[in-house]
Amino acid sequence: MEGLVYILCAGTAAVCAALLARGYRRSRARLLFWCALFFLALVVENSILFADHITVPELDLKPYRRVVGLIGVCGLVYGLVWESDRRTG
Repeated sequence: MEGLVYILCAGTAAVCAALLARGYRRSRARLLFWCALFFLALVVENSILFADHITVPELDLKPYRRVVGLIGVCGLVYGLVWESDRRTG
């Protein structure tokens, strides 16, 4: 049951990333691009979580999950700041 939750979370993040990417392709609003990349990082993070807890529980993949999450959040923050700076500057 635990593995199903991880798969559903990854699937939901993948659908969000796809919808955001489609919105970006249509409108070229860069904030949609950065949000799509963030959700893509969530897909990778949830996939690593599934592997960590279900597939290979003897390995500790927590550092990899944290790095992927940090990269995703940093990319989103960069995109938010960059877009805000572009609009005001």
